[in-house]
Amino acid sequence: MPMQAHDIERLIRESFPNARITITDLAGDGNHYAAEVVDESFRGKNRVEQQRAVYAALKGRMDGPNGELHALALTTKAPD
Repeated sequence: MPMQAHDIERLIRESFPNARITITDLAGDGNHYAAEVVDESFRGKNRVEQQRAVYAALKGRMDGPNGELHALALTTKAPD
């Protein structure tokens, strides 16, 4: 069963409670999303470290061919 945008946001928010999070369903199919996560905790971390932290927040939902979330285009950054 595909994940809903609000479920993705909820999982990310559990790890990043003060983040600005924007989730977009790219194809309208509930399988291909884009997420922008802006959080102070990313300051001083490189992009790979930032994105690994967000993927960890998804708690395995993207793991393997049976993952609930098929594709997530991820943008992360610290606030300006």
